[in-house]
Amino acid sequence: MTLRQAALTVGFAMLVMTLATPLANFYFYPRVVISGDIAQTVQNLVTHRGFFLGAILGFLVNFTCDLVIAWALYFLLAPVNRALSLLMAWFQVVYTVVGFGAVFKLISVDHLVSGPEFLTLLGAGPLDAQVRLLLEGFRTEWSGAMVLFEIHLLLLGYLVFRSGYIPRILGILLVINGLGWMVDSLSPYLYPNARLGFISITWYGELVFMVWLLVRGWKIREPAVEA
Repeated sequence: MTLRQAALTVGFAMLVMTLATPLANFYFYPRVVISGDIAQTVQNLVTHRGFFLGAILGFLVNFTCDLVIAWALYFLLAPVNRALSLLMAWFQVVYTVVGFGAVFKLISVDHLVSGPEFLTLLGAGPLDAQVRLLLEGFRTEWSGAMVLFEIHLLLLGYLVFRSGYIPRILGILLVINGLGWMVDSLSPYLYPNARLGFISITWYGELVFMVWLLVRGWKIREPAVEA
Protein backbone atom coordinates (compact mmCIF):
# COMPACT_ATOMS: atom_id res chain seq x y z
CA MET A 1 0.00 0.00 0.00
CA THR A 2 1.37 3.43 -0.94
CA LEU A 3 1.27 6.35 1.45
CA ARG A 4 -1.41 8.01 -0.67
CA GLN A 5 -3.61 4.92 -0.61
CA ALA A 6 -3.10 4.57 3.14
CA ALA A 7 -3.91 8.25 3.78
CA LEU A 8 -7.12 8.14 1.76
CA THR A 9 -8.18 4.83 3.35
CA VAL A 10 -7.78 6.33 6.82
CA GLY A 11 -9.60 9.51 5.76
CA PHE A 12 -12.62 7.76 4.26
CA ALA A 13 -12.87 5.28 7.16
CA MET A 14 -12.79 8.17 9.62
CA LEU A 15 -15.49 9.93 7.57
CA VAL A 16 -17.78 6.88 7.74
CA MET A 17 -17.13 6.64 11.48
CA THR A 18 -17.88 10.34 11.93
CA LEU A 19 -21.29 9.78 10.36
CA ALA A 20 -22.16 6.44 11.99
CA THR A 21 -21.03 6.92 15.58
CA PRO A 22 -22.90 10.13 16.50
CA LEU A 23 -26.03 8.73 14.85
CA ALA A 24 -25.81 5.58 16.97
CA ASN A 25 -24.65 7.16 20.22
CA PHE A 26 -26.62 10.42 20.28
CA TYR A 27 -29.74 9.68 18.21
CA PHE A 28 -30.76 6.00 18.22
CA TYR A 29 -29.42 4.86 21.60
CA PRO A 30 -30.88 7.68 23.79
CA ARG A 31 -34.30 7.23 22.19
CA VAL A 32 -34.46 3.76 23.70
CA VAL A 33 -32.21 3.64 26.76
CA ILE A 34 -33.46 5.95 29.53
CA SER A 35 -30.92 6.55 32.27
CA GLY A 36 -32.30 5.66 35.71
CA ASP A 37 -35.52 4.10 34.38
CA ILE A 38 -34.91 0.49 33.46
CA ALA A 39 -38.63 -0.37 33.29
CA GLN A 40 -39.22 2.31 30.63
CA THR A 41 -36.04 1.24 28.87
CA VAL A 42 -37.23 -2.35 28.58
CA GLN A 43 -40.58 -1.12 27.29
CA ASN A 44 -38.79 1.03 24.70
CA LEU A 45 -36.65 -1.92 23.64
CA VAL A 46 -39.81 -3.82 22.83
CA THR A 47 -41.80 -1.05 21.15
CA HIS A 48 -38.92 0.78 19.44
CA ARG A 49 -36.67 -2.11 18.53
CA GLY A 50 -35.71 -0.49 15.23
CA PHE A 51 -33.94 2.38 17.02
CA PHE A 52 -31.99 -0.07 19.16
CA LEU A 53 -30.96 -2.16 16.16
CA GLY A 54 -29.90 1.06 14.43
CA ALA A 55 -27.67 1.87 17.41
CA ILE A 56 -26.12 -1.61 17.33
CA LEU A 57 -25.45 -1.31 13.60
CA GLY A 58 -23.87 2.11 14.07
CA PHE A 59 -21.56 0.83 16.81
CA LEU A 60 -20.55 -2.17 14.68
CA VAL A 61 -19.72 0.15 11.78
CA ASN A 62 -17.71 2.34 14.18
CA PHE A 63 -15.49 -0.49 15.39
CA THR A 64 -15.13 -2.00 11.92
CA CYS A 65 -13.82 1.36 10.73
CA ASP A 66 -11.42 1.35 13.69
CA LEU A 67 -9.90 -1.88 12.40
CA VAL A 68 -9.52 -0.47 8.89
CA ILE A 69 -7.95 2.71 10.29
CA ALA A 70 -5.47 0.76 12.44
CA TRP A 71 -4.40 -1.28 9.41
CA ALA A 72 -4.01 1.73 7.10
CA LEU A 73 -2.31 3.92 9.72
CA TYR A 74 0.38 1.28 10.11
CA PHE A 75 1.26 1.60 6.41
CA LEU A 76 0.97 5.38 6.52
CA LEU A 77 3.45 5.79 9.37
CA ALA A 78 5.69 2.73 9.06
CA PRO A 79 8.35 4.77 7.19
CA VAL A 80 8.74 6.93 10.33
CA ASN A 81 9.25 4.07 12.77
CA ARG A 82 7.98 0.61 11.86
CA ALA A 83 8.07 -0.80 15.39
CA LEU A 84 6.29 2.19 16.95
CA SER A 85 3.75 2.25 14.13
CA LEU A 86 2.98 -1.41 14.78
CA LEU A 87 2.57 -0.72 18.50
CA MET A 88 0.22 2.18 17.73
CA ALA A 89 -1.88 -0.07 15.50
CA TRP A 90 -2.04 -2.82 18.12
CA PHE A 91 -3.34 -0.43 20.77
CA GLN A 92 -6.20 0.50 18.43
CA VAL A 93 -6.86 -3.13 17.48
CA VAL A 94 -7.12 -4.25 21.13
CA TYR A 95 -9.38 -1.27 21.87
CA THR A 96 -11.55 -2.34 18.94
CA VAL A 97 -11.76 -5.96 20.09
CA VAL A 98 -12.96 -4.82 23.52
CA GLY A 99 -15.43 -2.50 21.77
CA PHE A 100 -16.87 -5.37 19.73
CA GLY A 101 -17.25 -7.38 22.94
CA ALA A 102 -19.17 -4.48 24.48
CA VAL A 103 -21.52 -4.30 21.47
CA PHE A 104 -22.24 -8.01 21.78
CA LYS A 105 -23.80 -7.18 25.15
CA LEU A 106 -26.31 -4.98 23.29
CA ILE A 107 -27.05 -7.89 20.98
CA SER A 108 -27.72 -10.02 24.07
CA VAL A 109 -30.08 -7.32 25.37
CA ASP A 110 -32.04 -7.40 22.11
CA HIS A 111 -32.19 -11.20 22.28
CA LEU A 112 -33.53 -11.06 25.85
CA VAL A 113 -36.33 -8.58 25.25
CA SER A 114 -37.39 -9.76 21.78
CA GLY A 115 -38.12 -13.32 22.93
CA PRO A 116 -41.22 -13.65 25.17
CA GLU A 117 -39.88 -16.91 26.61
CA PHE A 118 -37.26 -15.03 28.64
CA LEU A 119 -39.94 -12.94 30.37
CA THR A 120 -41.78 -16.16 31.22
CA LEU A 121 -38.67 -17.90 32.50
CA LEU A 122 -37.14 -15.01 34.43
CA GLY A 123 -40.05 -12.77 35.38
CA ALA A 124 -40.20 -8.99 34.96
CA GLY A 125 -37.87 -8.06 37.83
CA PRO A 126 -34.97 -10.41 37.03
CA LEU A 127 -35.29 -9.62 33.32
CA ASP A 128 -35.03 -5.89 34.02
CA ALA A 129 -31.98 -6.51 36.22
CA GLN A 130 -30.30 -8.58 33.51
CA VAL A 131 -30.94 -5.92 30.88
CA ARG A 132 -29.59 -3.21 33.18
CA LEU A 133 -26.46 -5.23 33.90
CA LEU A 134 -25.76 -5.73 30.19
CA LEU A 135 -26.39 -2.08 29.30
CA GLU A 136 -24.11 -0.88 32.08
CA GLY A 137 -21.50 -3.45 31.03
CA PHE A 138 -21.56 -2.05 27.50
CA ARG A 139 -20.74 1.47 28.71
CA THR A 140 -18.21 0.32 31.30
CA GLU A 141 -16.23 -1.83 28.89
CA TRP A 142 -16.22 0.80 26.15
CA SER A 143 -15.13 3.51 28.62
CA GLY A 144 -12.38 1.29 30.00
CA ALA A 145 -11.09 0.51 26.52
CA MET A 146 -10.78 4.23 25.83
CA VAL A 147 -7.50 4.18 27.79
CA LEU A 148 -6.02 2.07 25.00
CA PHE A 149 -7.41 4.45 22.38
CA GLU A 150 -5.90 7.43 24.18
CA ILE A 151 -2.45 5.82 24.14
CA HIS A 152 -2.98 5.09 20.44
CA LEU A 153 -3.69 8.79 19.83
CA LEU A 154 -0.54 9.87 21.68
CA LEU A 155 1.59 7.51 19.60
CA LEU A 156 -0.19 8.61 16.44
CA GLY A 157 0.47 12.26 17.20
CA TYR A 158 4.16 11.58 17.85
CA LEU A 159 4.58 9.64 14.60
CA VAL A 160 2.74 12.29 12.59
CA PHE A 161 4.93 15.00 14.13
CA ARG A 162 8.07 13.08 13.18
CA SER A 163 6.89 12.02 9.71
CA GLY A 164 8.00 14.99 7.62
CA TYR A 165 5.28 14.34 5.01
CA ILE A 166 2.33 15.29 7.24
CA PRO A 167 2.17 18.79 8.83
CA ARG A 168 3.61 18.80 12.33
CA ILE A 169 0.68 20.83 13.63
CA LEU A 170 -1.55 17.80 13.04
CA GLY A 171 0.70 15.71 15.27
CA ILE A 172 0.44 18.33 18.01
CA LEU A 173 -3.35 18.43 17.69
CA LEU A 174 -3.56 14.65 17.92
CA VAL A 175 -1.45 14.57 21.07
CA ILE A 176 -3.67 17.26 22.59
CA ASN A 177 -6.66 15.19 21.45
CA GLY A 178 -5.33 12.11 23.27
CA LEU A 179 -4.56 14.09 26.42
CA GLY A 180 -8.06 15.59 26.33
CA TRP A 181 -9.65 12.14 26.19
CA MET A 182 -7.39 11.00 29.02
CA VAL A 183 -8.33 13.91 31.27
CA ASP A 184 -12.00 13.28 30.57
CA SER A 185 -11.71 9.53 31.27
CA LEU A 186 -9.98 10.09 34.60
CA SER A 187 -12.34 12.82 35.81
CA PRO A 188 -14.89 10.51 37.52
CA TYR A 189 -12.09 8.99 39.63
CA LEU A 190 -9.61 11.81 40.31
CA TYR A 191 -11.62 15.03 40.14
CA PRO A 192 -15.35 14.20 39.99
CA ASN A 193 -16.49 17.72 40.86
CA ALA A 194 -14.34 19.56 38.33
CA ARG A 195 -16.07 21.30 35.44
CA LEU A 196 -14.26 20.09 32.35
CA GLY A 197 -16.72 20.84 29.57
CA PHE A 198 -14.10 22.87 27.75
CA ILE A 199 -12.02 19.68 27.27
CA SER A 200 -14.34 18.62 24.44
CA ILE A 201 -12.70 21.19 22.14
CA THR A 202 -9.55 19.03 22.09
CA TRP A 203 -11.48 16.22 20.40
CA TYR A 204 -11.55 18.15 17.12
CA GLY A 205 -7.93 17.11 16.50
CA GLU A 206 -9.12 13.88 14.90
CA LEU A 207 -11.60 15.81 12.75
CA VAL A 208 -8.88 18.16 11.47
CA PHE A 209 -6.64 15.16 10.75
CA MET A 210 -9.46 13.47 8.80
CA VAL A 211 -10.13 16.56 6.70
CA TRP A 212 -6.44 16.95 5.89
CA LEU A 213 -6.19 13.31 4.80
CA LEU A 214 -9.22 13.62 2.53
CA VAL A 215 -8.12 16.93 0.98
CA ARG A 216 -4.34 16.56 0.87
CA GLY A 217 -3.74 12.86 1.39
CA TRP A 218 -3.60 12.09 -2.31
CA LYS A 219 -0.64 14.49 -2.66
CA ILE A 220 1.59 12.76 -0.12
CA ARG A 221 4.91 11.81 -1.66
CA GLU A 222 6.74 8.63 -0.89
CA PRO A 223 9.79 9.34 1.30
CA ALA A 224 13.07 9.27 -0.54
CA VAL A 225 15.09 6.10 -0.06
CA GLU A 226 18.70 6.80 0.91
CA ALA A 227 21.44 4.76 -0.78
